[in-house]
Amino acid sequence: MSERAAYLRAAEQLKGNAGQWAAYESTGHCVVLAGPGSGKTKTLAAKVARMLAEDVHDPRGLACITFNNECARELEDRLAALGVEPSGRVFIGTVHSFSLTQIILPYAKTARLGLPDQVGVATQAQQKRALAAAYESTIGGHSDPEDERYPLNTYRRTHIDRSASAWRDTDPRKAALAEAYEAELRAAGVIDFEDMPRLAFAALKENAWLGQALFAKYPILVIDEYQDLGTALHRMVVGLCFKAGIRLFAVGDLDQSIYGFAGARPDLLRKLSEREEVETIRLKVNYRSGTKIVAAAQAALGEDREYEAADDDAVSEVFIEELGGHYPAQASELINRLLPEALGRHEGLGYKNVAVLYEAAWLGDEVLAAATAAGIPVVRNDKKSLYPRSSRLMQWIEQCSQWCCDGWKSGKPRFSRLAKGGHRLFAQALRTEERSLAFHRQLLTCLWERRDGADELSEWLDALNTAVLEPMAAACPDLNDEMDNFADFAALVSQGGDRSGMTLGEFAGVGDHDDRLTLTTLHSAKGREFDIVFMFGADELRLPGTAEKRRLFYVGFTRAKLEIILTHRTGSPSPLELIRK
Repeated sequence: MSERAAYLRAAEQLKGNAGQWAAYESTGHCVVLAGPGSGKTKTLAAKVARMLAEDVHDPRGLACITFNNECARELEDRLAALGVEPSGRVFIGTVHSFSLTQIILPYAKTARLGLPDQVGVATQAQQKRALAAAYESTIGGHSDPEDERYPLNTYRRTHIDRSASAWRDTDPRKAALAEAYEAELRAAGVIDFEDMPRLAFAALKENAWLGQALFAKYPILVIDEYQDLGTALHRMVVGLCFKAGIRLFAVGDLDQSIYGFAGARPDLLRKLSEREEVETIRLKVNYRSGTKIVAAAQAALGEDREYEAADDDAVSEVFIEELGGHYPAQASELINRLLPEALGRHEGLGYKNVAVLYEAAWLGDEVLAAATAAGIPVVRNDKKSLYPRSSRLMQWIEQCSQWCCDGWKSGKPRFSRLAKGGHRLFAQALRTEERSLAFHRQLLTCLWERRDGADELSEWLDALNTAVLEPMAAACPDLNDEMDNFADFAALVSQGGDRSGMTLGEFAGVGDHDDRLTLTTLHSAKGREFDIVFMFGADELRLPGTAEKRRLFYVGFTRAKLEIILTHRTGSPSPLELIRK
């Protein structure tokens, strides 16, 4: 099927939904306010494919900015199914990646950003040394400089315009520490992640020609999860789209903004949607959840958004379970009684169709202990997961493992995707066609010779590291932290490690190992869906609270297709009582 035929077929599925079709047909600046389960990603992928085929002529393309690497990966998967692969015409990545690769590295010198010619990305060790030196020179004392990192980064993220008086006036102490810290980084020839959007904004603000240069390459800018991306991106969007002329297609949901601690500001999406030159479209039909869950979710939010279930007759239930004892006892009852009961209500479902959500990782510890005692396999997606879920390198290695476990036959994933993903990771080492071809051959040889899911993961990782990772990483200093993540994971699964004996199939989560119960925090569950969702320790959310707390509760509710089961300890208020207040 040709790329054009693929996206046209996908578009046919949008015609039955007025909002989706309006978004697909939009021709100017467009903001799509998409409720949970409303087919947002399907609509976005079809729209991107159409714009590439009809609105932008080769070699020009478009840039897609996402909230994190996992969002980028999902969008890549959707576009690949429509025949669109990442290429020089298509950028798909985070705002940090866009800032670094599309603005800072190509234009740092001509935009007079004051960076060294060969700027790198600071490792965690370099950041720690820089903060310690800056703390000593500006504040001093015996406190741990690392205690300053979170408030310092919050300040840097909030005040991105250093020419504004608010930068120094709001908190002179933090401003002085930030400037000293950044000076230490520059002396080492590096920038950190907080630098990236700020420097990109500064470059665009001070150099009008830069917006035109980006317009020449990417006449369309696509942004997913706009509500989570913060002030720096919003300021860039205003400049690029409403001054330089780049066309905007943005998608988001004000009610799913749950990353205020990382600088997310849902009000920026609202302001964007209210601009006169922007067409705003709302997606209100929920294809994921049944009527009862949709209604209960809006009650949890405390707002009536007029959302409706696509199928009024779809089976869905909301259960409230009061559990006695401390959290270990509650987790045991969830695993040994509530989970079998829920699965018994739905023939054909297994553990892979169920998620247990909680606010903090320590609650996940209790559920993990109970599941382990019951012999139930789990996959964990919080800060105590096997590896940081934000790691680009580890995500790519996981895809390689899936290819070795029958993915080479099914095409899920295709080798071409592994090769292109590796090329993006190791771009510094693959600057010539000869090196790229050699890398592809080396990767294929390594993976082809190790296609047995029963193999020990530690041996497979050793072979991949020797043949591919070490040679590539030696020429890619920006991957130092990523390689540290890999080393930590390799130690975990090696002989003597906490997860020694893990097989390749277990890591890949395929075949006999795909039926695993998902344990995840509410924050990490965003963007995912499950047939049955447990919200464990719902009383820990302490509702009513801030608006963001309610939104977090709402996100948890809207992950469920068939059932949402909320648990709370005996004697604490029922979650339903709390959300009514």
